[in-house]
Amino acid sequence: MFQGETAITLDDKGRIAIPAAYRELVAKASANRLVVTYNPFEHGCLWITPENAWEELRDQVNALSKTKSAHRILQMKLVGAAAHVEPDGNGRILLPASQRAATGIEKRAVLLGMGDRFELWGEQAHLAKIRETIGEDQITEDMAELKL
Repeated sequence: MFQGETAITLDDKGRIAIPAAYRELVAKASANRLVVTYNPFEHGCLWITPENAWEELRDQVNALSKTKSAHRILQMKLVGAAAHVEPDGNGRILLPASQRAATGIEKRAVLLGMGDRFELWGEQAHLAKIRETIGEDQITEDMAELKL
């Protein structure tokens, strides 16, 4: 399980280093194969998913009817944009230039461990999102049951 927040710097080639604490987990979870794609729900963010977890998600998304616009958008953002990457000997992965440009991820970013995947946020998008609060009218029944 991936969890935690790490400030990340992209190098001049658009690579990020997977934090050393996660490298062994990535290797075990996916034989060092990851998939980078858009977060379909949040602007300014990419998902980085171990390949085995990705394949299950990809199959579920592809099984959706292509006659609904929302399904096609989800398929485009997740499956159509998916890029397979493998960490090099230094634990770095190359992020596709098109994905970096579309999300505004430039030199500084934040990597979040989100359970079965990572989220990579541009620094400013992350700051804006983390400053948002959850209003009382947004609390779901499931959230109300949590003992926070």
